[in-house]
Amino acid sequence: MALQIIRDLCTACGDCVSVCPTDSITAFKGTYKIDANTCTECDDADPQCVDVCMEDDCIVPA
Repeated sequence: MALQIIRDLCTACGDCVSVCPTDSITAFKGTYKIDANTCTECDDADPQCVDVCMEDDCIVPA
């Protein structure tokens, strides 16, 4: 299952982009989005994007 970014909570800081091992996070309409086709939730490890995100509940399961 992939993750998704809640646009209303995203501050567009970009911290998540550089830590994504599958390059699934890209800019989208002033914030960011996660490509569900390539996101692997970091294959059984803690998702790195969630670890670096400063906003609670900004990145959640799709």
